[in-house]
Amino acid sequence: MSDHAYHHWFGLGGVPPHDNPSAYRWERRLHPAMIVAALLAIPAFYLEEVAGSPVSRGMGWGIEAFVFLAFGAELLWMLRLTHHKVRYLVINWLSLFIVLSAGLSLAGWGTEWVPLIRLIRLALVAMLLARMLGALRNLFSPEGLPYLFAFALVLLLVAGAGFYWLEPTVGSYAEGVWLAFTSGTTVGYGDIVPTAAASRLFAVFMVLLGYALMSVVTAVIVSFFIGEDEKRLRREMHRDIKQLRDEVARLREELRQREGSGAEGAGQGKENAPPAAKEG
Repeated sequence: MSDHAYHHWFGLGGVPPHDNPSAYRWERRLHPAMIVAALLAIPAFYLEEVAGSPVSRGMGWGIEAFVFLAFGAELLWMLRLTHHKVRYLVINWLSLFIVLSAGLSLAGWGTEWVPLIRLIRLALVAMLLARMLGALRNLFSPEGLPYLFAFALVLLLVAGAGFYWLEPTVGSYAEGVWLAFTSGTTVGYGDIVPTAAASRLFAVFMVLLGYALMSVVTAVIVSFFIGEDEKRLRREMHRDIKQLRDEVARLREELRQREGSGAEGAGQGKENAPPAAKEG
């Protein structure tokens, strides 16, 4: 399956080919904002499902409402810009599912359908993380490797603060960063482990994000070396093609020179030939 078909299959197709140029520009502009909106799903899920107090649940509901409005506004704006609206919805079905799931979650807040709403919220977080990784797909190249490292560093520092806040056995910010590193890299030395329900849930997200980032970074590094070999082979192929073209041009020139010499010799032979005898 090609990379283009892969993104279509997982609902990350973006703007269809040969569409409105403004749609492509706005898609690039909205990427950073949608990454931030997707990341907000994690604290919203924690505040609503783990923290427990009415104030925290209200804050989580507010963050989830902001996520719903952000993705809904993005979807409506892109549908306004794109010329192929139905095709855009088909190849970006993940965005539509995110908006619908967020709307259902908000509509069911405080109702008796608590287990179903929790399942919807968990699925919403997973879809938002998938959408976030899809928004970062342009960084999955050798040129985007520094940005990936910067993103991983920021994620590590933020996760360290999260563990320092959520885990009672973490006594300092440095220990929180260390726990975030061992969780994200799936090393798990065991010197510091999450014990509270909130920190364990936070560790689950760290493992998923860390494993995904490490896989991407490894793939980018491998593609860099493979790309260098491909560039070398491409340069050699271009050099061979250039040499072949030069040889063909030289052979054509020699052929033209020989044809010209042959025609000139034939003309001189006709001039020097004795006149034909007249018929009696």
